[in-house]
Amino acid sequence: MTHQPEDTALVDHPLEVLTDAGLTRPPSPLDRLRTLLHRYPALSPAVVLIISMIAFGLLNDRFLSSANLSLVVQQVAVIGALAIGQTLIVLTAGIDLSVGAAMILSTLVAAGVATDHGWPGPLALFAALVIGVATGVINGVLVTRLNLPPFIVTLGTFNVFTAVALLYSDGATVRGIEMPELLTWTGKSFDVAGAQITYGVVLMILMYVGMAFALSQTTWGRHVYAVGDDAESARLSGIHVTRVILSVYVTAGALFAAAGWILMGRVNAASPNAGVDANLDSITAVVIGGTSLFGGRGALWGSLIGALIVGVFRNGLSLAGYDPLYQTLAVGVLVIVAVSVDQWIRKVRA
Repeated sequence: MTHQPEDTALVDHPLEVLTDAGLTRPPSPLDRLRTLLHRYPALSPAVVLIISMIAFGLLNDRFLSSANLSLVVQQVAVIGALAIGQTLIVLTAGIDLSVGAAMILSTLVAAGVATDHGWPGPLALFAALVIGVATGVINGVLVTRLNLPPFIVTLGTFNVFTAVALLYSDGATVRGIEMPELLTWTGKSFDVAGAQITYGVVLMILMYVGMAFALSQTTWGRHVYAVGDDAESARLSGIHVTRVILSVYVTAGALFAAAGWILMGRVNAASPNAGVDANLDSITAVVIGGTSLFGGRGALWGSLIGALIVGVFRNGLSLAGYDPLYQTLAVGVLVIVAVSVDQWIRKVRA
């Protein structure tokens, strides 16, 4: 899934480049590379992923084994799922800092209604979905109706959702054995050529396929890109900007609830302390994956690649025996490089 804004009809194959002095010149190889990366945002993270996998494979024989690679995919399933919703919001030039809290709140409600009130698994999952949608409605209404910055809104709702989750659960963890089997079903796995694939990973991939289709093949998807690219131009073109942004936050809330289902299977529990780093990890995956923090440009599959890059670096450095601090250092450097590349690519539109 790639974004091709209307003005890239001129930049996909530029015949000449306008210099800072107002003159024109033929495009250089660097100009063509920048244009290529602008048209295919997932290209650069895909190259980074391949190179990093080869490098870690050379450092450790076990890295490229099917068992280890399946472990990496399992580890990034939750963040990969969260990154779908985060990508939608970032595409509209927003950001969501309440991702983790919304996910945890939905899992605790599902576990709570199932264990305390005897709700069957499907009904408990539906309750989690309702909570996820409700968090999206709250964020979306505050952003669109009160015209508050998404950063401030979601920073505030992060604290609200966290407090509600702790009050509802009394800070207690509900173990998987206490819940209906359906709530932790995503943690079950099946064997594929020696690799253990969990149903949570399958669910995450299905979420990517469905949302990639929605973004690339529907009017709604084109409007999401248009609003993020230039909200005022989108409005003048007849797009209901407020409705589009609100729909994005609601959709993202539902996706965060689905990520919570994957999380319950992954840790075999519903805990208020799970997914503490979900906010930053989801943003990291989106940024490394090539989606611009300024909105309007990005690739949904790039976010999955971004999550995999983070997982590969952490797993590869761990297998190589490096201190966990080096994993944090590497991820931080990746984010800075990704944002720098995005700034460089955006100059193609100048």
